[in-house]
Amino acid sequence: MIILKKYLVVYNVNNRVIKLLYTQGGVQVRIILYLSVAVIAIAFLILVLYLAKTLKSLQSTLDSVSQTLSGLENQLQGVTQETAQLLHKTNTLAENIQKKTENLDSVFVAVKNVGTSIQGFNTTLQKVSAKAQNKLDHNEDKIAQIIQWSSAIMELRDRWKTKNAYPEQANAGGIELQAQASDNLPKKRFLRSRY
Repeated sequence: MIILKKYLVVYNVNNRVIKLLYTQGGVQVRIILYLSVAVIAIAFLILVLYLAKTLKSLQSTLDSVSQTLSGLENQLQGVTQETAQLLHKTNTLAENIQKKTENLDSVFVAVKNVGTSIQGFNTTLQKVSAKAQNKLDHNEDKIAQIIQWSSAIMELRDRWKTKNAYPEQANAGGIELQAQASDNLPKKRFLRSRY
């Protein structure tokens, strides 16, 4: 308890109540009390006004944020739809690439089989060529004799044709005619063996 000169102030901590007891000059204390209450009311009014102004500013800021967020939400929905479409197109493209890859695999297998077939054909051709060369090597002398005989037969045929073409002259100068005819005939070359 605090005792002042003109009034008594009691402050109870448990109840938080302030009591003023007037001892002397109650009118002056009342004026000071009313002025204090008026100053407190004006201060509270100013506080309320600034608080209202701040809250209005905060509300306009929150409205702006709300509009921005709703715009972002709309844009996000658009982006989400575009992303879903892009994902769908990507999946379709991946499936298409997978199918084409499978088709190309069969083409590569076919090309590989063609390559294997060509390789087998080349091997067979080489074997046949080697057999033919071996037979040709074994029969080379016989072939050379056949070519010589055919050349001789061709020469005899050409002589016989020339003899039949000039029958009158053949009786008169048969030997000279044969010599001239054999000179006019193209020279045949005989094949010689390789060895």
